[in-house]
Amino acid sequence: MVSYIDAVSAPLKNTGAIRLYTAEDFAGMRKASQLTARCLDELAALVKPGVTTNALDRFVFEFGMDNGALPATLGYRGYKYSVCTSLNHVVCHGMPDDKPLREGDIVNIDVTYILDGWYGDSSRMYPVGQIKRAAERLLEVTHECLMRGIAAVRPGARIGAIGEAIQTYAEAQRCSVVRDFCGHGVGQIFHDTPNILHYGRADEGPEMREGMIFTIEPMINLGKPHVKVLADGWTAVTRDRSLSAQYEHAVGVTATGCEIFTLSPGGLDRPGLPPLQG
Repeated sequence: MVSYIDAVSAPLKNTGAIRLYTAEDFAGMRKASQLTARCLDELAALVKPGVTTNALDRFVFEFGMDNGALPATLGYRGYKYSVCTSLNHVVCHGMPDDKPLREGDIVNIDVTYILDGWYGDSSRMYPVGQIKRAAERLLEVTHECLMRGIAAVRPGARIGAIGEAIQTYAEAQRCSVVRDFCGHGVGQIFHDTPNILHYGRADEGPEMREGMIFTIEPMINLGKPHVKVLADGWTAVTRDRSLSAQYEHAVGVTATGCEIFTLSPGGLDRPGLPPLQG
């Protein structure tokens, strides 16, 4: 049985209860999230053939330091980097290295900054130079999955509505939804209750209530949904080596719907793809 708790009275650890934040809390989350979004905007000009993911990792670290923020992944459970960089068939948690990016690659860059105690968590896909149409279509489908999931967020609905919206669209586009990883509560804790599945039914899961904050971050594969984690304990890849893509926003449930905290200030939520119409 799920329970809800006012965030102000909750300990700073995952207790299994869903935190409900205030308007003042939303302001703190907004500030941290916009710093992350600005960093992701800056990365759009840096991702190109010949650049290493280690160089991108250094940029993320230095950008955070220049703005009084810490990268949340640095030192998290032994992780050594300020960012996750997941290329091509890597689903998530790819680690930066000195291998140059190549023309035609696609890479997910996942950034979380801690600013004044708030975790701004977001990721985007970046095409490296000219990419094949199949890869471009995967990016388009995955971003649309994210936005359809976000459109299902409103008080009174169940969390399963998010997963149903994502799964229905992805599978209609002949893609698959990764089951092994999910979105999560966020705010003053990096990974909190509830889990946000990217598949399911609208009548499943806890009820969404005003004040909840969580991420939606669908991982969509061109092939089958199955993944495996490599020997490094972090890098997750598609078992069939098909391309995988992911976009992520942090959102808060409002009285009438939701607020997307991590929207790009520069309109670069889909870097390298044509701007959305309307």
